[in-house]
Amino acid sequence: MTILAAVIVVVTLIVMTTGRQPAVLALICALVVAGLAGIATPAELFAGLSNGGVITIAAMLVIAKGVLYTGVITRVTYRLLNGVTTATQALARLVPPVGVASALINTTPIVAMLIPAAKELERQSGVPARGVLLPIAHATTLAGSATLIGTSSNLLIAGIADPAGVELTMFSFVPIAVPVALVGWAVLFLLAPRMLRGATEHKERKLEWRAEIPVAAHSNAVGRTAAALGVATTPDFELLEIQRWGEAVDADEPIQAEDVLVYRATESGVRTLWASPRFGQAPQDLYMVSISTDEQKSVRDLEVDDNIEVIAAQTTKLLRDAPARPGEMCLVTARSVEKLADNPLVGLWQKVAGKAPQTRKTWIALLILLAVVTSAALNLAPIELIAVTGATLMVVTGVLTPRSAVRALNWNILAIIAGSVGLGVIVVNSGLGDIISSAILSLSTGSAALVVLVIAVGTTILTNIVSNAAAAAILTPVALTVADTTGLDPILLLTLIGTCISFTFINPFSHQSNLMVMKPGGYSTATFVRFGIPLILVCVITAFLVGWGLLSLR
Repeated sequence: MTILAAVIVVVTLIVMTTGRQPAVLALICALVVAGLAGIATPAELFAGLSNGGVITIAAMLVIAKGVLYTGVITRVTYRLLNGVTTATQALARLVPPVGVASALINTTPIVAMLIPAAKELERQSGVPARGVLLPIAHATTLAGSATLIGTSSNLLIAGIADPAGVELTMFSFVPIAVPVALVGWAVLFLLAPRMLRGATEHKERKLEWRAEIPVAAHSNAVGRTAAALGVATTPDFELLEIQRWGEAVDADEPIQAEDVLVYRATESGVRTLWASPRFGQAPQDLYMVSISTDEQKSVRDLEVDDNIEVIAAQTTKLLRDAPARPGEMCLVTARSVEKLADNPLVGLWQKVAGKAPQTRKTWIALLILLAVVTSAALNLAPIELIAVTGATLMVVTGVLTPRSAVRALNWNILAIIAGSVGLGVIVVNSGLGDIISSAILSLSTGSAALVVLVIAVGTTILTNIVSNAAAAAILTPVALTVADTTGLDPILLLTLIGTCISFTFINPFSHQSNLMVMKPGGYSTATFVRFGIPLILVCVITAFLVGWGLLSLR
């Protein structure tokens, strides 16, 4: 049985590593084979579907979506990057606040928000995104391991350990993860300017679009100038004038409610303006549409009612004067696709941007997040109940619609994590976990320091080969067995694993954040290896020294 379990686990990990088949399919096949072989019962193999860690991860995805939907991360990021002239300066401003945010919500959406900010910084100031994105991705990964809710692997470790009577609290990971993150950040500051140099590509951008952005009464642009807000002039858009009650006023005037800001822009510039949280746009998607018929009308005639609003068109005229010729392209916002289909002027359409950020709910979203973090820190209730309550409040208070909340759930990630729990069950029930534990003890020759070193190195190697969820599911029961055999503190060993699981610096496919920055930053696998090796070495040594020191004190 043990040999069969080893074959199942190894084959599954190989398939997940190569990526030839979806990771979810590999895990499901492993669970099915294990169930048919009698290694574990179906209830045990599919316990991940009701695992507290998986439930908490799902709820935290909704909470993160609510916070990000308010645009608060975008506003803070662009303010921090204002006036930046070097990559080192950008990292110095971004890493600490982004690190704190990464410890409270999932790191992946944070990195997603930083990518356009880094590209915009490259266009405006000539600071290469290449020197910013990869260090930021690694910095968020390191910081995310500092709290229970900062990363899915920590929640998974806690969910697997809880039935064994080992309780991990909100800040159990801090003693090891925070020193490692601080040292790792220092290494990033030293390495990035030397290893991630790159020339900025200067491409001539044609500002062929005319955009007219309305300013809502509740927006934070009211009373401030476009220049102060950072929405006056970039390589992708240029503010021409402000339309106020049908009359043009100077672009340097403070913005008032109901103003319309008139820009000439690129298509990506229009999307950037639409996604800005400054203007208080309606919570609707942005669509590219083509005009289908020639009825001698202007593009504003697409607005047959309040269901469609034209944002931009390829013209040099005001939108009210731009003719709606067949084949002309416009960018519009609409309440639904059905409204576009019913419009006689619209031929084809394609969604090009999601809903605009809703700043009115910023404080509500932040208060919900603060309440979740505080309740979890004080252990007022089970973490999964606290997280689900927070996710529910995001919907009840109107920060998210029920549909948006459901869309926040990444079912692929949740299925992988739930399946990884079953993989851990196979390791335990087959006795494979005991064999791995015995191997660790043999390698450590009874030395507590060597136990810490073997676990740190083994976790780092495994997490760069497979997903961090699979590494957590396999190593958590092993650590519990080692702790039970040696009498070492199981919480310390588990927090060591949780910290080292974040060292996904060599393999770009080992963490979602790596993949997200790979193309925008122009990185290759070789870049990850060269940049990641010294970072991993320093982080592993730090984790070992801190873990060993804490073990000695206890």
